[in-house]
Amino acid sequence: MSIKCAFLFPGQGSQAQGMGRDFFEQSEVAREMIAEATKRTGIDFEYLLFEEDNRLEKTEFTQPAILLVSSIAHRLFENEMAIRPYYALGHSLGEFSALVSVGALDVIDAVALVHLRGMLMAEACEGQDVGMLVSLGLDDAKVEELCAAQREQGAKVWPVNYNSEGQIVIAGIKSDLVALEPVLKENKAKRAMLLNMSVASHCPLLESATAPLGEKLEEMLRDEFIAPVISNVTAERYATKAEALELLPKQLVSPVLYKQSIAKYDDEVDCYIEFGHGGVLKGLNKKATSKPHFTVSDMASLQAAIDGVNELARG
Repeated sequence: MSIKCAFLFPGQGSQAQGMGRDFFEQSEVAREMIAEATKRTGIDFEYLLFEEDNRLEKTEFTQPAILLVSSIAHRLFENEMAIRPYYALGHSLGEFSALVSVGALDVIDAVALVHLRGMLMAEACEGQDVGMLVSLGLDDAKVEELCAAQREQGAKVWPVNYNSEGQIVIAGIKSDLVALEPVLKENKAKRAMLLNMSVASHCPLLESATAPLGEKLEEMLRDEFIAPVISNVTAERYATKAEALELLPKQLVSPVLYKQSIAKYDDEVDCYIEFGHGGVLKGLNKKATSKPHFTVSDMASLQAAIDGVNELARG
């Protein structure tokens, strides 16, 4: 198939109780993947995903749950369509789902890996009251300037997720983020709001997690990329284990250049396919691209994506 599709994978914040239920109820493949992930990690994913369980908001459980549901969505799509991505791009945690989609990580290995990643992140933040805050309506330079000014006064706040025009997420110490809120609003931010996050992602507070994550990546990564992945750290393509080993530990402490990645490669693709719950990236992409964007979050949207891609391919 000559159509060029970018495969997209969401990160933390896209989770919701019940995600993946339709796949589980209607697909033996989904049930097998959930059972394998449960056996490997000792996490009862059927309970975690489908029952009331506040662990889903804890990063060490959020991350493997999101990756597992995204990977199920991708596997079911892949089983129906013989199409390789032109490239794969994940938002934060989603970069690991992207690696699964291009063959650089085994899916069950990846579930275990991001469970460890979540634990390392939680340990790095332990004993510190950390958080994340979203700023809406200010340009990048202004948010960077305001955060830098706060750091000069001893605050620990960093812009970490460049999501879309006018939307940046800031990570750091929660009290410093609370103090930053009125500063952002005084500078005409439309909104500044703390997020429900248990860690401070993509900032220097996670430095202690980089080395042990790198060790596990060395063990699990394969040099078998069927397509390139776009790095959150650089917004550049990579397609080797050596590059991944250099970039993925840095991703823990570096900003996510999501909107920059979409802008850089938008002209090269015909459509986007987002695998996983929530359609979060579709929302972010509205301002950035007019290309078709399909989401695969249940069996109905899976079929809609298949039909949509086939229609595009027919021209």
